[in-house]
Amino acid sequence: MSEGTDERGAAGRTAPPGRADGAPSDADAAYLERRTLRRGSAGPLLLTGLGVAYVVSGDYSGWNAGLAEGGFGGLAIAAVLMGVMYTCMVFSLAELAAVLPTAGGGYGFARRALGPWGGFLTGTAILIEYVLAPAAIVCFIGDYVESLGLFGLESGWPVYLACFVLFIGVHLWGVGEALRFSLVVTAVAVAALLVFVFGAFTEFSTAHLNDIPADSGAFGSGSWLPFGVLGIWAAFPFGMWFFLGVEGVPLAAEETREPARTLPKAMASSMAVLLVLALLTFLAATGARGSSAIQDVGNPLVEALQPHGEPTALSRIVNYAGLAGLVASFFSLIFAGGSRQLFALSRAGYLPRFLSLTSRRKAPYLGLLLPGALGFALAAGSGDGAKMLNIAVFGATISYALMSLSHLVLRRREPGLPRPYRTPGGVVTSSVAFVLALAALVATFLVDEQAALMALGVYAVALVYFALYSRHRLVAAAPEEEFAALAEAEAELRD
Repeated sequence: MSEGTDERGAAGRTAPPGRADGAPSDADAAYLERRTLRRGSAGPLLLTGLGVAYVVSGDYSGWNAGLAEGGFGGLAIAAVLMGVMYTCMVFSLAELAAVLPTAGGGYGFARRALGPWGGFLTGTAILIEYVLAPAAIVCFIGDYVESLGLFGLESGWPVYLACFVLFIGVHLWGVGEALRFSLVVTAVAVAALLVFVFGAFTEFSTAHLNDIPADSGAFGSGSWLPFGVLGIWAAFPFGMWFFLGVEGVPLAAEETREPARTLPKAMASSMAVLLVLALLTFLAATGARGSSAIQDVGNPLVEALQPHGEPTALSRIVNYAGLAGLVASFFSLIFAGGSRQLFALSRAGYLPRFLSLTSRRKAPYLGLLLPGALGFALAAGSGDGAKMLNIAVFGATISYALMSLSHLVLRRREPGLPRPYRTPGGVVTSSVAFVLALAALVATFLVDEQAALMALGVYAVALVYFALYSRHRLVAAAPEEEFAALAEAEAELRD
């Protein structure tokens, strides 16, 4: 069967239904066979490592810019609130992932709760986050390579290209190999963070925390809130950097052993690790050198260990480890958005279907190569990692609000849905995540209005594509679509 026949007739909405016994038709089976991931490749340890890998680079840099927006007190409050948001959201997503363990992740959850439009809006927001974030991080990797003097290289397109080629190549090799590589690099980065914390706390002083001069014109300003109450809100996006990306763990669902049990356990474990690392890193870095000294530097942990500007053995170790942290996050983010989320949206027909084709090693090769080419072009063309990360944060906050809303809707609409894992606190937990996600979304305009508007532009183009083309060509046999269709059929029977 040709690919054209496969796309137009075998599995589309206008195709004949499956067999009378409920099994998929031969055409559906053939379509899905060409879009299959390697099952059972990931267990709790690899998935916990994946959750930490998504985020660990944020401990090494980025969060400190929030000191320039809110000071120590403002960023501290923002980080606590964002920690609450992520914890509540992770527990909510753990329930949804146990109910629907597919590669669609957030798109699949929203598809059942909010319909095709909700699924597409959520999936697109996740794609914006996970396609833009690697492009931003590879720019930071280039800066680290240059600052460390590795092989005499300078930050630029040759370094970016080498990163994309090398690490996409590992992903094409296979998911098990990719996750094991990620776990090793992440372990190095986390170990170095703990070494940093131990060294930095030997220089800790509470007087260093609030050394940013207060803006007397800001409402509520003082030594702990130098930019006033509004500074707390403006620091939200930077408080997110301690946790941004952990929500991507469910995207590995189809490659997980016993996903209904493994995913909630791995998500809770990775969130616990990230909360501890965020607390220790934030206090150690600001207390060792001072909030003022590290608020606008690219390598705050290294600066915190160099009070007189002279490199030490420990600062060099942390500097190299920072590169490892960036590599871990870059590598895992390619896995999440550039392949699995795009794979699921493509398999269901929301995006061109050829993007979900998998290789003999069950890797979505086009879903890796095309986003990788786009990420490289963005990095090489702009080199503005901070701008691309701000766009990624905007997409993330939209997806957080929609995924939390999906939990609320499913709890209310389908209380009897079998739930192998139930969110502690139920709808109260997801309501907290929903409200804080909306607050974080608005805060992105306070930090970088241009980046937020650029993300909205991308969103608008995607919505036009969906409205005019892809919503009429959805694939009924895709797991996320079948799950939603089953819910609709059950609702009709109840009526």
